Amino acid sequence: MKALQIEYPESWPAAAGSSAERFEDEARMALAMKLFEMGRLTSGQAAQLAGMSRAVFLLNCPQWNVPSVVWDAAELEAEFKPLPL
Repeated sequence: MKALQIEYPESWPAAAGSSAERFEDEARMALAMKLFEMGRLTSGQAAQLAGMSRAVFLLNCPQWNVPSVVWDAAELEAEFKPLPL
């Protein structure tokens, strides 16, 4: 497995009112959310990057203003099409 290392000044977590561990967890989550939002990662892949289950990742999407599901017009129409009687 590959690793990504990001350097940042030691002052950033304190300036954000956070510990270094929490700052790094939030940065990892932000990266996972953005890549998921852009369609570069599936929800499962993004969850793995964020270090959590897929269900927990999807439940966190609203807090990051990221839709957990994106449907196009045809999918919406099919989903809400009335059932035949």
